[in-house]
Amino acid sequence: MSTIRPAIKWSGSKRSQAHFIAKCAPSFKTYFEPFVGGASVAYAISPEYGVAGDLSKPLIELWNLILSSPEAAADYYEEHWTVLQTNKPDHFYVVRDYFNRTGDPRALLFLSRTCVNGLIRFNSAGEFNNSFHLSRPGINPNTLRHILVDWSLRLAKMSFLHGDYRETTESATTGDFIYLDPPYMNTVGRYFKQPTIDYSEFFSYLDSLNSKGIHWALSFDGSRGEKEYDHSLPSELYKTKLLLKSGHSTFRRVIDKEVEPVYESLFLNYDVDPGIFTETLR
Repeated sequence: MSTIRPAIKWSGSKRSQAHFIAKCAPSFKTYFEPFVGGASVAYAISPEYGVAGDLSKPLIELWNLILSSPEAAADYYEEHWTVLQTNKPDHFYVVRDYFNRTGDPRALLFLSRTCVNGLIRFNSAGEFNNSFHLSRPGINPNTLRHILVDWSLRLAKMSFLHGDYRETTESATTGDFIYLDPPYMNTVGRYFKQPTIDYSEFFSYLDSLNSKGIHWALSFDGSRGEKEYDHSLPSELYKTKLLLKSGHSTFRRVIDKEVEPVYESLFLNYDVDPGIFTETLR
């Protein structure tokens, strides 16, 4: 399967798993993704109609820019990328200050493609606070333009909303499909300030989806090396559990010089055709 080139880099990306998760999707009327982040699964599914959401307002504004005006977003990036090549790192911080004053999503796109490791990160005051990546010039403007136009076409039938998972999916009905990728219970670092999820309420929400005949898939805690991350997802909520490889632990590789494979759980409240398991997951 072809590698998904990201329009937006976001912590917890599912790019390495997106095509398989899409293969696991049942037939549906409307697709929902209430923790949209980098939207890799939405890209892989490319639904006829869908609704996505997130609690990060700057992220949603950036997605709406990419969907409605990919060329304008690419033009802004190219203009400031060109200045950056002869005036770095100063110009990066000029744009960062501008974004923190105005919230212009075009500036956020530029920052995300020229900051350290491409991580969109905000402080407790809601200000973008990642630094310029000194050893990289930023993605080539022509390459980014093609990526943005491609994503705009792939997600053209989707609406992006600012809100929590309940608000984003309140219109879901029988026959719809929801992909859920919430902050994991064992995740300690986040890249923007957000309310902590009450997981007892979240599990009640999943139960309500079951009662309405709404199919869902949930990415959740899994394992790292020999360590299995415990979770309290009640077994009666789901029918299928899979473990999907998501790379290796960067922390252990850097600190302990060890390579530990990382797997994430994928829970489904429906049965899947065994024929999709022709590829190795573990």
